[in-house]
Amino acid sequence: MKILQVTAWIISIILSSSVPTFAQQINDSNTPLHLMQPQYLSPYGVSTQQAIKQKMELVLHYLEQSTPCILEDKESGKEVSPKDIGPNTQLRRGDFRLTSYEWGVTYSAMLAATEATGDEAYREYALQRMTLLASSAPAYANMHQKGIEIDPLMRKVVDPHALDDAGAICSAMIKALMANQNLPYRPCIDRYADYIINKEYRLADGTFARLRPHKNTVWLDDMFMGIPTLVQMGRLTGEQRYFDEAVRQIKQFRKRMFVEEKGLFRHGWVEAMQPHTAFHWGRANGWAVLTMCEVLDALPKDHAGRAEILELLRAHIAGLARLQQKDGYWHQLLDRNDTYLEASCTAIFTYCIAHAINQGWIDALAYGPVAQLGWHAVERSINEKGQVENVCVGTGMGFDPAFYAYRPVHVMAAHGYGPALWAGAEMIRLLKKQHPKMNDSAVQFYPEEIPTNQPIFNYDGKIRY
Repeated sequence: MKILQVTAWIISIILSSSVPTFAQQINDSNTPLHLMQPQYLSPYGVSTQQAIKQKMELVLHYLEQSTPCILEDKESGKEVSPKDIGPNTQLRRGDFRLTSYEWGVTYSAMLAATEATGDEAYREYALQRMTLLASSAPAYANMHQKGIEIDPLMRKVVDPHALDDAGAICSAMIKALMANQNLPYRPCIDRYADYIINKEYRLADGTFARLRPHKNTVWLDDMFMGIPTLVQMGRLTGEQRYFDEAVRQIKQFRKRMFVEEKGLFRHGWVEAMQPHTAFHWGRANGWAVLTMCEVLDALPKDHAGRAEILELLRAHIAGLARLQQKDGYWHQLLDRNDTYLEASCTAIFTYCIAHAINQGWIDALAYGPVAQLGWHAVERSINEKGQVENVCVGTGMGFDPAFYAYRPVHVMAAHGYGPALWAGAEMIRLLKKQHPKMNDSAVQFYPEEIPTNQPIFNYDGKIRY
């Protein structure tokens, strides 16, 4: 259909021109071929705030319906009041787990979505669920301490055993509490933070680590699972030690994980491995760049480590931007075009690049089009039900390309929902702060409103065409 429209447009130009009828064959002399529209396989151009909001609302409405905020009797299914919690009480199961790290990301994204759109429904979604967890935790903790078996989802809240259990939700709770001191989140926050600071396994130099798949393995994912909570605890308590530890962790991750010549992080580092192989998994690189954004947002402006983190963020974003594909996505293995296009890392990168522009950390002229193209990939991945497609399922660590290349994708992979909302929210902020415009068929970012729709114009502080 588009080809027919373009053909009709060209013919209309020819017929309306003063070219003699014998010269009606399309050629470079009689037709402005440079104005022909490309046949994009996915959307291209400048988004509108309304169009972004519509996609975000699809996701919100799907999650409101598919993640109930209810306690129930696990045998009868009857709703249970928080004051009547007993051994048979559980969180009502929906499509996603309310206590997972993926939902911690979603809670933070919901808070950001309200700030960007003004729609309180996003914040209410997050607060209702986090408040249910916090208000239910004392009863579950009491039973757990007595050796009574409790809902395994709530066990993560009252007795976290991994950074995955603690970091993302703790960070979201602190953000909410900083905005409203009346929320009952502090006991949960302190419990989560205690695990991260005092109980998580570490290397000899204090770097967060795991004992799988090998002894003393550093996972890039754990930058996000642990470090943002440290800076948020610094904000909450005012204690310098939290900021210092966050900066120290980032530096130690960089030393082991960042491949300077590529501007990318490796997914895993095993202490005993020689040499240290580098598989640049997309979502793990997403957690890394998201961590730096979260830290820079909360770190005091005069902190001695701030400049190095900002330099690392810029180097990483430059490495990522070089590998964005033509339809806006990034690959599952970022530097392997033979792996599939993956939506969760694409959404995280889109958010972080847009956020870095909005914060003044990187240049809008250079990176605004990258964020805009990334959003088009994200919106393409949100189906009519509000589900996020093309998302890699939960992934361990491998040391060969097949492991990553053949990981399944699924709409029930929880990792795509928070990033998609976060990306949409930040794109709305970007459109409010910047002035993207089509010029010569390309997306360009300008520091002021451009009052023309001419297909080609010059700009030197004034519009000339």
